Amino acid sequence: MKLSEAKHRFISSWGAFGTHWGINRTMAQIHALLMVSADPITQDDIMYELNISRGNTNMNIRELINWGLVERVLVTGERKEFFSAEKDLWKVMKQIVKERKKRELDPMLQLLDKLEHVEGDKKDKQVKTFLDTVSGIKKLGKQADKTLEVMIKAEESWFIGNLLKLMK
Repeated sequence: MKLSEAKHRFISSWGAFGTHWGINRTMAQIHALLMVSADPITQDDIMYELNISRGNTNMNIRELINWGLVERVLVTGERKEFFSAEKDLWKVMKQIVKERKKRELDPMLQLLDKLEHVEGDKKDKQVKTFLDTVSGIKKLGKQADKTLEVMIKAEESWFIGNLLKLMK
């Protein structure tokens, strides 16, 4: 398989995978293109390579920067902005987990904190069922939060070693 075909298949597949990670296909495709690019590339290069509009490219690059997955790179003598993605997949994965935790798990835990203060007689069957359900979800969410925090702070070798021990 030629490099151009392999690169195209990787970008396309990473785009499809990205939708499962909570990001849109185009955002994931831009991320993939930047990861496999040996040098930083411009917005025009991204638009040409992926056949997408300037607005779509600009919006998704900004979001990738907000996620901490892409950075602007200054190229001496160039007036255009260049972009580059983190190549270390452990750092990429940790950043994605960190952002998803911040955008999804943290707000859910905040909501559950508020829902635990429902008014009513705690002995009432409806109130008790509601509170037990909220409490159970919150307990699971807090455990997930602790696990994700450990993973975010962990070094790759420590995490992989402990993961392998759990699988034995």
